[in-house]
Amino acid sequence: MTGRGDSIAPFYVMEVMKAAAQREAGGEDVMHMEVGEPSTGAPPQVIAAAQLALDGKIQLGYTDALGIPPLRARIAQHYRATYDLDIDVERIIVTTGSSAGFVLSFLAAFEDGAAIGSVEPGYPAYRNTASALGFTPVSIPSTAATRFQPTPALLDASPNLSGLVIASPGNPTGTMLDRPALQAVVDWSAAHHVRLISDEIYHGITFGDPAVTAAALTDDAIIINSFSKYFSMTGWRIGWMVVPTDLVSAVERLAQNLYISAPALSQYAALAAFDAKKVLDEKVAEYRRNRDMLLRELPKAGFDKIAPVDGAFYMFADVSGLTDNAQEFCQKMLAEAGVATTPGIDFDPVRGKQFLRFSIAGDFATMEEAARRLRIWHADRG
Repeated sequence: MTGRGDSIAPFYVMEVMKAAAQREAGGEDVMHMEVGEPSTGAPPQVIAAAQLALDGKIQLGYTDALGIPPLRARIAQHYRATYDLDIDVERIIVTTGSSAGFVLSFLAAFEDGAAIGSVEPGYPAYRNTASALGFTPVSIPSTAATRFQPTPALLDASPNLSGLVIASPGNPTGTMLDRPALQAVVDWSAAHHVRLISDEIYHGITFGDPAVTAAALTDDAIIINSFSKYFSMTGWRIGWMVVPTDLVSAVERLAQNLYISAPALSQYAALAAFDAKKVLDEKVAEYRRNRDMLLRELPKAGFDKIAPVDGAFYMFADVSGLTDNAQEFCQKMLAEAGVATTPGIDFDPVRGKQFLRFSIAGDFATMEEAARRLRIWHADRG
């Protein structure tokens, strides 16, 4: 007998990472553009807070399933300062990363087998988590014409949805929904009685207008965020949800049984992340510098069809003019140029063979060297 896990697709980026590690073990270097995480660790303020807790200044153990009260209050303060929103602290739930937030959201909001839609290309864990939990993932194909984001017209072609997951800025594309576009999706969801789940994990990493939170437009959406991206705490496994009042009790009971609580050390450390805005914004400026340079240089290497990079730290390139198999293309790029990227099939199993994703979260010197190698590789390929 086998369980549901056997039907879940793997992350193909893990194969790229494995091949990159093998190359490095053989003494060759790799320019890493495949990993979707900040290249630097947590801010100094976070490390200091964690050390204080470890030194016994704070008693660590199980916490309330909804999170320690100071962190929930600090997240509410973040919404006031960032979005000019007053969010009832009772609606804020601290989670074991955003991944737990999706599990709790799906289980609290939907009945068995419910259809949960998400745009493709998109983060594969949406569909894989839904499938593993016994729900029905629904792919909503998008194109460059809609900036790889949902529109009411696209949603009309996906009837009978119970839920819809959106992400702005999105992974892998980095595109965003502006306020009118997000309002249109919110209105469509309300009109069709579809529970909206807004993945806002890349908020804070934007290169033009700031991202709009769905919480500003409706109290009925589930908001999911994390300390992993903007706050640079990848691996600390700490995130949060803002949930509608009618779901608080269900989410709390699920959290108690599934997780007991988010890691206490990470919760106390996360309190300090909000005091590191200067350091974090400097990091966003580095991402912007990487983006601007790569938008100039990657077209010289043949990557001239790149989705608008509004935010996050990704560039999503249409490579259909270079290959009909992005997975093999990425393998050759790694073997011949020493540059690791992610094939698009991770994000769109049907059309992903014509796309690849660059992560631009590395330091500028690495990004610059990667661009140089790709220009040479492209020229050598003729």
